[in-house]
Amino acid sequence: MDTLGYLLLGFDTATSGWNLLYALIGVTFGQFVGVLPGLGPVAGTALLLPLTFGMSPVSAVIMLAGIYYGAMYGGTITSVLINTPGESASLMTCVDGYPLARQGRAGTALGVAAIGSFIGGLFSLFALILVGPVIAKYALKFGPPEYFALVVVGLALLIGLMGKSLVRGLISALFGLTLAFIGMDQLTGTIRFAFGEAHLEDGFEFISIAMGLFGLSEVFTTAEENLNAQAQKPPKIQNMLPRRDEWIPTLKAILRGSGIGMLLGLVPGTNSTISTILSYTVEKKVAKDPSRFGKGAIEGVAGPETANNAFAGAALIPLFTLGIPSSPAIAVLLGAFIMHGLTPGPTLMQKNPEFVWGVIASMFIGNLILLIMNLPLANAWARITMVPFKILLPNIIIIMIIGAYSLSNSIFDVAAMLAFGILGYLMKKVEFPLAPVLLSFVLGKILESSLLKSLTIFSGSFMPFFQRPIAATLLAIAFAIIAFSLYFGRKEKGAEAEM
Repeated sequence: MDTLGYLLLGFDTATSGWNLLYALIGVTFGQFVGVLPGLGPVAGTALLLPLTFGMSPVSAVIMLAGIYYGAMYGGTITSVLINTPGESASLMTCVDGYPLARQGRAGTALGVAAIGSFIGGLFSLFALILVGPVIAKYALKFGPPEYFALVVVGLALLIGLMGKSLVRGLISALFGLTLAFIGMDQLTGTIRFAFGEAHLEDGFEFISIAMGLFGLSEVFTTAEENLNAQAQKPPKIQNMLPRRDEWIPTLKAILRGSGIGMLLGLVPGTNSTISTILSYTVEKKVAKDPSRFGKGAIEGVAGPETANNAFAGAALIPLFTLGIPSSPAIAVLLGAFIMHGLTPGPTLMQKNPEFVWGVIASMFIGNLILLIMNLPLANAWARITMVPFKILLPNIIIIMIIGAYSLSNSIFDVAAMLAFGILGYLMKKVEFPLAPVLLSFVLGKILESSLLKSLTIFSGSFMPFFQRPIAATLLAIAFAIIAFSLYFGRKEKGAEAEM
């Protein structure tokens, strides 16, 4: 079957049975999560993951993916209307979106963001359709040594992109790796670091860690900062389209944002926030009059919002083709794959075409639903910002506790989620990044498995890693990333010391 045939099969799956309803529920809940300041796509997907136990794998992932990219759309509304980003990737939208709202052009900012998000989402989906099968075919040549080297590259990027927080990022990543090694050894069956606690023999539940670190810690932080804050009345939204002279620069910014978001989505260890910052920087650099930025430049909204959603779709490419999560939200989706008995990687497209193409087709439908939600229904979504945090936060905590308990009907999982929530809150206080913990926890299991299998094949020798072309090249890339990160980190510190 050719690509078009698979895509038609995917649309048949995405529109059959309950899947269309699950896509609607996913994008609606994602939009809701995105509108609420504090919660983001990671917390949103982690929150509903336990509730998908009884669903079919394709329905579950269609709904969770809808939450993921729906949250990217929703974060724009609060950024533009009340200068509060719903999630971190919407931060750059505040810079020019809020000034536009103060000029009475909130509708234009939201309209451009919705159109850019829609085009960026479609752009990344076409990339997934065209590039995904090629990567998957090539990845079939990968054995355990190549997977080990690929995970090392992912970890190197994860640490290297920490910038000034390189040491903190490294400590967070090592903590995540340590968590991954708790429980039963995958080859020998030896129990490690369980300290006699039966619940730890299988290791920590991924969802407990994700909901605690990202969901509960955000609730604590929001409660501390905004619990008694008075809700602001959002301005009325009208005139959703840009002026005639703004269309060409807007479309150019959307195209550039699509390319930036798609390329960064392919890189393990990045996140959508990086793509929005890079897109905003590019727009400011190429503008004829950069002084407009920060005062209501329409390109400052179009570029980052497009990059944000292009990243969301492109980040699925390494997950579907290699089984490697490129961001914390994608790591939660990986958890959903595993929970439903699916193994993401190069054989997924061959063995489960109905599942893969069904999810891809559902994202076309989901993006169209979100475009409708964000153009004519923007005023209705803006009213959600009026709901007091005193009402929202207790309900979110209750849903999280129910979700954690439903993992295995165990109080231990609830206690673990609460403990990771407190830990995540404290890590934010001392500015330790959370993403490396979750990503290295997921990648650590793949790293250990592929390393042990490789050493079994190589009779305990490490030299064959450097004798296989793909593995040797990937390891060389990983060493180069770490070396460049250390070099530029020291150079930056030296420059700061001289100032």
